[in-house]
Amino acid sequence: MIMGKKTGKVYVVGHKNPDTDSICSAIAYANLKKQLTGSEYVARRAGQINEETHYVLNRFKVDPPDLLSNVKLQVKDIDIHKIEGVEPNVSIKDTWEKMKEQHVKTLPILKEEELVGVISTGDIATSYMDVYDNCILSTAKTQYRNIAKTLDGTLICGNEHGYFTKGKVTIAASSPEMMEEFIEKDDLVILGNRYESQACAVDIDAGCLVVCQGAEVSKRLIKRAEEQSIVIISTPHDTYTVARLINQSIPVKHFMTQAPLTAFRMTDYVEDIKEEMTKKKFRDFPILDRHGRFKGFISRRRFLDVSKKKVILVDHNEKSQAVDGIDEAEIVEIIDHHRLGNIETMGPVFFRNQPVGCTATIVYQMYEESGVKITSTIAGLLCSAIISDTLLFRSPTCTAVDEKIAKKLAKIAGIDLEQMAGEMFKAGSSLAGKSAQEICFQDFKQFTVNDIVFGVGQINSMNKEELKEIKEVLRPHLSEVLKENSLQMIYFMLTDILDESTELLCVGNNAKEYIVDAFDLNEDTDKIVLKGVVSRKKQLIPTLVGVLQQE
Repeated sequence: MIMGKKTGKVYVVGHKNPDTDSICSAIAYANLKKQLTGSEYVARRAGQINEETHYVLNRFKVDPPDLLSNVKLQVKDIDIHKIEGVEPNVSIKDTWEKMKEQHVKTLPILKEEELVGVISTGDIATSYMDVYDNCILSTAKTQYRNIAKTLDGTLICGNEHGYFTKGKVTIAASSPEMMEEFIEKDDLVILGNRYESQACAVDIDAGCLVVCQGAEVSKRLIKRAEEQSIVIISTPHDTYTVARLINQSIPVKHFMTQAPLTAFRMTDYVEDIKEEMTKKKFRDFPILDRHGRFKGFISRRRFLDVSKKKVILVDHNEKSQAVDGIDEAEIVEIIDHHRLGNIETMGPVFFRNQPVGCTATIVYQMYEESGVKITSTIAGLLCSAIISDTLLFRSPTCTAVDEKIAKKLAKIAGIDLEQMAGEMFKAGSSLAGKSAQEICFQDFKQFTVNDIVFGVGQINSMNKEELKEIKEVLRPHLSEVLKENSLQMIYFMLTDILDESTELLCVGNNAKEYIVDAFDLNEDTDKIVLKGVVSRKKQLIPTLVGVLQQE
């Protein structure tokens, strides 16, 4: 049985520190792709969801996407062959039957779900071909019920749960007089229907009698055997067959490969274990979960054939904003409305980039172009994304297309645009229960120009007093963020939606000087207020990048 073919899944994910557009567009686009292809497209998030987005998802009763912390290939992403194992005391014969039944060449030996060893067809072949002394059954502590089952026998008396732990295996093919010379107390004796031989074995106090060809044992001998705790097993096979089969009753733990085993965890990264796996020449490698429980095997062939995780990026195409490990993933599509960034792909991909105010606008167009009906829930998510990204059409990034589509979506979703915007922005700018760190990173993006790495955060509000409170909380914290994230500069936009202006907080080496230069402000400016600037993407970043590129 194969545990779900992981490589067929495609993750649809936005940028780190996701905003409403990033989350809602991922959900809506994954839904569209699933309907068009029938394949498994799954929306994910690359960071914590902010309060504005939480409000939107709750409003339309949609669960937040699960976190995708990175897209590096892990063991759990490979096809894992789930195999039913056996316990350590199971006989070699039963183990072989289990391997044939499951068509496998390696079997796990499990004790209460914990992997204690593995056995291969090679190990079993060795158990048949190697020559062992006549004490092998007792050395291996073979259980009597294993012996009876292996010989297709019946326990006439004795404890089937007991173990043969002393003595050797002998065949009583001679007279009682000669038997007394080579049979000792606690031995296992294989014999036939001769009463004298059976009685001699009991007199010697053998540990176990295996009576061949279904021969009868007298009630008197059975009673004596019971009194002496001797096990008697009756088998339909002849002496030769019993002698040939009996070693197959040895418990599998005697021949299995034991710890330390080369095993991997579900959460191990493929890149990290590749070298170790290629050094070992095993056919199969056991996989354990985080509790150490056996989950299955990964074959060398499956490991070598494994595919990278497939990803669709929405609302970004900058490597610094992408989910961790993006270099190790296969990017199959990019849907975005920002400037061209530095994402590189191994081959050609579907890349749709339009100069509109919101990725959700593009996603809606793709629904229309594909002829897929949009539900009220998806309409509500996409409309909310457009409201957020365009600041309800006040942002210079907003186009007539964004506004037209938002109004269509509002009608489908049954929402009032003004009211929805007010509730969203209020939720997004609320300080209730938030730390300075949470406020800073709820909408924060990182950029690289030449060798300068900087971050830009933004909070939008319709309330001046609220923005003032946010400023007091953030200002002393930004210098810590600068150091902790190895940034050279940080800019934080406190955007007044109604006034259509932004107060800009600047931290870092020459951060303020670059802004003064970029927006042609007075050098002695203390409080930086950018009138008419409300868009990070279209107004702040392009202007700032222009100055930085001149350096």
